[in-house]
Amino acid sequence: PVSSTLYGARFLTGEIGGSVTHQCFYSIMPANKHDRKYWCKIARSGVCYTVISTTGYTSKDHAGRVSLEDIPQNGTFMVTMTELKKSDTGTYRCGIGTTNRDLYVNLNLTVLADAGALRPTELIQGELRGSVTVLCPPGDTQGGEKRFWCKLGRTSCALIADTNGYVGKSYQGRIFITPQESSGAFKILINDLKKEDSGLYRCGTGSLSGQNSPRVVALQVTAASTLPKRPKFLSGTVGGSLSLKCHYDPKGNYEKKYLCRWKEASCSLLVDTDGFVHESYKGRIQIASSDQENGTYTVVMSHLREEDAGWYWCGAKNGHTEHTSSVKLRIQKENCSSQDPETSTLVKPTLSSSPATYSTPTQRSITGLMYVKGTVTESTSTLLPTAPPSTFVTSASKIY
Repeated sequence: PVSSTLYGARFLTGEIGGSVTHQCFYSIMPANKHDRKYWCKIARSGVCYTVISTTGYTSKDHAGRVSLEDIPQNGTFMVTMTELKKSDTGTYRCGIGTTNRDLYVNLNLTVLADAGALRPTELIQGELRGSVTVLCPPGDTQGGEKRFWCKLGRTSCALIADTNGYVGKSYQGRIFITPQESSGAFKILINDLKKEDSGLYRCGTGSLSGQNSPRVVALQVTAASTLPKRPKFLSGTVGGSLSLKCHYDPKGNYEKKYLCRWKEASCSLLVDTDGFVHESYKGRIQIASSDQENGTYTVVMSHLREEDAGWYWCGAKNGHTEHTSSVKLRIQKENCSSQDPETSTLVKPTLSSSPATYSTPTQRSITGLMYVKGTVTESTSTLLPTAPPSTFVTSASKIY
């Protein structure tokens, strides 16, 4: 069976006499790092005959024209086939395990007389709960067409988000497709990374089924994280004020830090360290303080309005790379009870150790992961009243 811990492109094209390189990506776990990696071709009988493996075996038909390189620290192994023949066309399998029926993914190789220019897959690594920046090169068409980000499956590319306002449920509040630059290039920013975000993606312009999607990206999300779990929600009251603490890597060299308002895969700049303030927020938002040593800056919002409720992004820009995080702001009317546990006016870097505060896990995410109604992420972790303070009990079937 195909496992989510192993993935690779489903289609590969080469030309007679030329070469192809296929990357197979796997979760960076001790078992995967040390197990046998293999590349086999499926015969008409359904049996997958080994072409090459990390045990040192190479089939006679492919001797001298196939290689396999395993890079465990990146969670990838690469198979290169050279001096391609028409007969090399067929279904192959890259996998991990002692037999060719263990963890694997199938792909179809087509060898043509002339395959044209082929682009390699780009590997982008992200940290669990962290963020990534994907650079999408300009397409062949003029600006104005919708830009999109989709996840490659067996037969098609499933839409994640586009600039027409579509955002998949599990990506609400955490994906931003930037405006196109003068060259036509644009960026995909994703934060609050989850293990299940690992996979193959395409970014492009126009139609999903069109060929104007030159960039294929393999996103690899690390199983471990140095980033602490932070609350994803912040509450304020109409007419009141609140402080939002934004975090970034103190070792990074950022030319700009900012806060933007997220909506439908877009993010409108509200305030930045260059002195910009959005017209509708003048007099009621400011970057109050910055702590370079600890990698934090604080944004204060005052004279809160009901319409201020929604998603906000903290960002720190370093060249093309942007480190981002998201938080959802809830605004309550003034006559709400002050005893409501949600009327906090400060995002604290640590979570409350009081189990009572989190007695309704479906209303908020206590792990700092995003809550999206109707998806599995809404109760990723549950704080049990019997657990010691700050102890999190995680269901084994979820993303951990």
